Amino acid sequence: MTMSAAAATSATDILIQLLGAVALLLWGTRMVRTGVMRVFGADLRHLLRVSLRNRFAAFLAGVGVTGILQSSTATALVVASFAGRGLVDTAPALAVMLGADLGSSLVAQVLSLDLHWLAPVLILIGVITHHSAERSSYHGLGRVAIGLGLMLLALRLIVIASAPMREAVILEELFGALAHEALILVLIAALLTWLAHSSLAIVLLIMSFASVGVLPLTSACALVVGANLGAAMPAVTATFADKPAARRVAVGNLLFRLIGCTIAVPFIEAAVPWLQLLEAAPNRVVVNFHTAFNLALGLAFILLTDVVARLCARLLPDLPVEVDPEQPRHLDRTTLDIPSLALACAAREALRMGDLIETMLRDSFEVFRGNDRQKLAALQRLENSVDRLHEAIKLFVTDVSRESLSSGESRRAAEILAFTTNLEHIGDIIDKSLLDLAEKKMRLQLRFSSEGWTEIEALHAHVLDNLRMALGVFVSGDVAIARKLIDEKVAVRDAERQAAENHLARLRAGRPESIDSSALHLDILRDLKRIHSHICAIAYPLLDEAGQLYRSRLKRVERRAMQEDQEGSERRPGASEAGTGSAAPAPAATDRPPADTSTEEASAAPSPERIAAR
Repeated sequence: MTMSAAAATSATDILIQLLGAVALLLWGTRMVRTGVMRVFGADLRHLLRVSLRNRFAAFLAGVGVTGILQSSTATALVVASFAGRGLVDTAPALAVMLGADLGSSLVAQVLSLDLHWLAPVLILIGVITHHSAERSSYHGLGRVAIGLGLMLLALRLIVIASAPMREAVILEELFGALAHEALILVLIAALLTWLAHSSLAIVLLIMSFASVGVLPLTSACALVVGANLGAAMPAVTATFADKPAARRVAVGNLLFRLIGCTIAVPFIEAAVPWLQLLEAAPNRVVVNFHTAFNLALGLAFILLTDVVARLCARLLPDLPVEVDPEQPRHLDRTTLDIPSLALACAAREALRMGDLIETMLRDSFEVFRGNDRQKLAALQRLENSVDRLHEAIKLFVTDVSRESLSSGESRRAAEILAFTTNLEHIGDIIDKSLLDLAEKKMRLQLRFSSEGWTEIEALHAHVLDNLRMALGVFVSGDVAIARKLIDEKVAVRDAERQAAENHLARLRAGRPESIDSSALHLDILRDLKRIHSHICAIAYPLLDEAGQLYRSRLKRVERRAMQEDQEGSERRPGASEAGTGSAAPAPAATDRPPADTSTEEASAAPSPERIAAR
């Protein structure tokens, strides 16, 4: 192998090791953030909310919360969500962000110390805690310990991998040429930080390069300035589609950093010698510059948050208030790190979807009564909103499920998905069947008999009441109400059958209006029964969990009754299991669920609908 080939191989190995160490650092940072959010997420949110009444308290809260989370972006998203919901004004939210920037630099101060010996200890403690603990809070603490260990290990690997780069002539010439191009260095670091979504990781990477002599101190400090600028970009892009109130927090933080970077860049060369007098080690000079920059930024703008807030309000004015039913209102993606809170948001949105379905079911009969084409068109548009809400909830719950969930959280996620799926099916029946029947009634100018319409309205009111009961079951989880809802299935089935038989009696009597609207009449009864089946299905997960559902809903019969119905037939191989001489005789025919089943109906006498069809 030639010398150039060996050098190329060595450079490739160094690059692979360096990229792997950086990836490990980013992953460790994420593990710490998600672990802290799972254990302390609700408490941290509460701390932020109660501290936002005073700008100085908000500043200190930002320092503390970001020091724990190790991510100013996470803090920005939480505060932006508060602002977007009108829970906090822009000025105190900006004070939190000034503190968050300083908190991130304090974390870098701690990690810049020579703590590499702690890495295996933290990883060992984290793995033992994560695998042996039963409580989810201890799982989260184990995750935090593993993440901190991985971060320390990654920093050690970066230092080892970058040590040979000190002798690389190309790098020396490159950084020498860029030493006086601070603007280019700032832009490079800002772009890397935006892509990595972690200013802490980029600052620690710059610190590691400076500690082994790969980067001159002036260049390293210019890169730190760029990392601070790039740290504001992820929150800006993440809130791009949010309300203006939420976007103002991210944009105001970007303005702080942009102004700070513009002022700091010309003074980098003058500041480095003074920082070396404080601590001469290159890694300490870098993190001290990082801390000094954010401390100066906080002191300079803490009294100007009102001014910047007004400027942001002019740049991003409030939009006209428009109620868009297609847009989710409660799916707060900043809660994804706290599965219980995220599932609560999904449940709220699911209830909103239930309200839309209730409106569709109620108003659909207004179309039948008044032949209102405008209401018909409005209900068809509302069904599109239901479909989009269902899709948004489904994707949101899927994202929540990507995190590790407890058994209760997994069960709740499945209940929400089942609930919204049944609601979406009800919406489809209303849109594609009931509303089509209403349009047909208007087009053909059909009329129902007064008795027939009274029966249809009574069944519709019964189904609508049970839909409200199903929404209550989903919220309360009350088993008694769920059992009552299933009992209603028999009542609705009987009412539908009686209404169909009464309609057939009017057909036999030769009532003209009944003859003209016969198909329409029976189709409406059928659709209401189908809707009610989906309503009752909402109670099944709760009753199944409570152990109050049969494994099979088929009707059981005695062996003797089977022999009477099948005289002369051969005995089946497994028939002896149901014999009277067995240890436990089979339940009688009365031992069956109270609800009706498709199997029972199929074996019953022909329904009135089938008679009408013939």
